[in-house]
Amino acid sequence: MCGIVGYIGDKNCVPIIIEGLKRLEYRGYDSAGIGIINGKECKVIKTKGKVSELEKLVYKEKLESNLGIGHTRWATHGEPSTVNAHPHLNKDKTLFLIHNGIIENYLSLKKGLLKEGYEFLSETDTEVLAHLIDHYLKLKHSLFQAVRYALNEVEGTYGIAVIYKGEPDKIIAARKGSPLVLGIGDNENFVASDVNALIAHTKKVVYLEDGEIAEVYKDKFETKTVADETIIKEIHQVDMKIDELSKGGFAHYMLKEIMDQPESIYNSMRGRLVYDEGVPKLGGLQGFEERIINSRRIILAACGTSWHAALVGEYMIEQFAGKAVEVEYASEMRYRNPIIDKDDTVIFISQSGETADTLAAMKEAKKKGALCIGICNVVGSTIARESDAGVYIHAGPEIGVASTKAFTSQIVVLALITLLLARKRNLSLPEGQDIIKHMKKLTEKVDSILKQNDYIKSIAEKYVNSKNFLYLGRGYNFPVALEGALKLKEISYIHAEGYPAAEMKHGPIALIDDNMPVVFIATKDSVYDKVISNIQEVRARKGRILAIVNEGDDQIETMVDHVIKVPKTHNMLTPILTVVPLQLLAYHIAVMKGLNVDQPRNLAKSVTVE
Repeated sequence: MCGIVGYIGDKNCVPIIIEGLKRLEYRGYDSAGIGIINGKECKVIKTKGKVSELEKLVYKEKLESNLGIGHTRWATHGEPSTVNAHPHLNKDKTLFLIHNGIIENYLSLKKGLLKEGYEFLSETDTEVLAHLIDHYLKLKHSLFQAVRYALNEVEGTYGIAVIYKGEPDKIIAARKGSPLVLGIGDNENFVASDVNALIAHTKKVVYLEDGEIAEVYKDKFETKTVADETIIKEIHQVDMKIDELSKGGFAHYMLKEIMDQPESIYNSMRGRLVYDEGVPKLGGLQGFEERIINSRRIILAACGTSWHAALVGEYMIEQFAGKAVEVEYASEMRYRNPIIDKDDTVIFISQSGETADTLAAMKEAKKKGALCIGICNVVGSTIARESDAGVYIHAGPEIGVASTKAFTSQIVVLALITLLLARKRNLSLPEGQDIIKHMKKLTEKVDSILKQNDYIKSIAEKYVNSKNFLYLGRGYNFPVALEGALKLKEISYIHAEGYPAAEMKHGPIALIDDNMPVVFIATKDSVYDKVISNIQEVRARKGRILAIVNEGDDQIETMVDHVIKVPKTHNMLTPILTVVPLQLLAYHIAVMKGLNVDQPRNLAKSVTVE
């Protein structure tokens, strides 16, 4: 969610921080601020709104310093406003703090600070932490120790960066439950919540773990725990190019990422398919295959779009690997005291690898002794580091808040895991080879769907003024209906619901009239005839029908208002194809409504708070 950027070195930090904040805009935010300290001044500039507004204010002031921190805030405590924006300050405006996360016991801490005479200007939990650190500074502690003592009183999550006029040669950074990374440069160092903010300056990074504090100087860094124990950290090399973060000539990141899918799907499979043996090679699961296969059950846990991918995975694994599968909302699982033990395998799915609820659920599952597997996109993310085993989806950076290529790549990886388990159980070599054949053809089939972009845009024009949508599918296409509805909600703000097509009669049918668009995902499978019956029921009530069907299907075309055709593929791979036109439909409707599809209101890319 919120974005953190800090710099210490020989250069002017201001343009570096502004550039870094721009690279973090995709995470979602509603206000921004920057704070600098040099020998002459301590200065903070904050504003409600976009980084571009902050940039105007900053350059008008002609700020310049070798030490500074910047932040983009996604409102939790207190409305979006200049006073609630970060950085937050101590009373004499010599200490600046930026914070991602939530301080859960801020009210009790605030009460104690009020008794000591501290005054509060904002509604935020973060300002409490700034004053609490100041309290320990007044007791003659160093900045590092003041931060450490303060954090030992804190309950909740945080990723913080702190600078102080009294010690202007350092940034203090600390993390618990909210990602934070150090960038290691040549006589300059960086702090950020995401490597995207650093990649233009360095590819050497250090990932902070929960309960760690770093003292960052321009030419070195030192790390300790909140218990004051020294830690030696490993420096990692990030394999990412700056041009991967550009729009590549497209109007929006979302459109680029939809169009990236032939490549991202290929990258998710690249080097992993062994046709002669009819199995995938998944190095991240090596040595764990037998334990997974012998698990009492497999649980898939995720949030949002990743949860929809998990539903597809449930269908796959149960049908082809014959294993009992449950799908959990990670946000519910973490609080439900789920019955999990050492005989279970839990697969956690997250694009960012930093989703707070998914991370918390994983920690709970690890406590109970389950095998924890991560499926994520971001190399070096917390889920990737803390899981027992895992598989990267290799979709490349996904900047658009509404996930597209990560979803299809997650399904590809779930298909690979399914195939691995199925072949080790009872799936024959010819059946395994047949699945691999179909997987190898996915890229060209997705490409053929993307070539219908202009046609799908023309259909979007017919529905742009609709107030509600209903998406219906059965079997593998039920999760696609959910995902199609979610995409439309996220970026166009049109109310949409996804349902199993057979459930329409149990409630949603009451909504259908000649103003209600109904989207059917109706590929030829074992329930094709049943879906046709559902289409007839909607047609009888004058609903406007858009159908996603297979190429060569002329039967449904006569029953509906609009049809989009996709190639045939193996049954379990169908969602990878049927979701693509729904992504484009949502994109074009939102653009026609004049909305910012890359940064939809109230949403964040990486949800790192509850």
